[in-house]
Amino acid sequence: MKKILVIEDEPEMRRNITTILRLEKFQAVAAENGRVGVELAKREKPDLILCDVMMPELDGYGVLQALRIDASTVAIPFIFLTAKGEREDLRSGMDLGADDYLTKPVPKAELLRAIAARLERSEQTAQREFKPDFSSHEPLVKLGLTPRAAEALLWAAQGKTNSDIATILGISESTVKKHMLEVFQKLNVETRGAATLCALEALSTPSRVNQT
Repeated sequence: MKKILVIEDEPEMRRNITTILRLEKFQAVAAENGRVGVELAKREKPDLILCDVMMPELDGYGVLQALRIDASTVAIPFIFLTAKGEREDLRSGMDLGADDYLTKPVPKAELLRAIAARLERSEQTAQREFKPDFSSHEPLVKLGLTPRAAEALLWAAQGKTNSDIATILGISESTVKKHMLEVFQKLNVETRGAATLCALEALSTPSRVNQT
């Protein structure tokens, strides 16, 4: 049973999300604010975290920053839940290392799809024993990509769609497609999955990759 931590200060929203998760056979752990959320994340080691952005004591960005600098929680998939949907908010969350960003109220089907996608990607990464570091696109530039194409691949390797990448980087979707075409040509691959695999290898530490 996968364990999911829900960090949400609104009681009704917190109760609704945890109920959905339990009905879907997840083990749901709840925190009423960011400070408690960080403590629970470090103690419970959940498989995924759903976190509100605007909260008292410690907001969602503070939670993510605290977890990304701790080796025991750095790789936990992290999805922001917020009522704010402006582009600048989305980019701020992604720049800090969030895996996804859903606007409340989130339809049940959309929430479960996002959770399933993040858990699947996390399992695939673990199975390949890759330990990618998504903090910089520089290792991807060394593959022969331009900096902008490397940025696009960095986000594609984290499961982002062209539309997501366009929003995160502040460019048009057609420009993202051009960057991804460059990626395919430079890496001599034909699919997004193959490009992602190349990226994960490049972003992982040599010692881990050599063991696979």
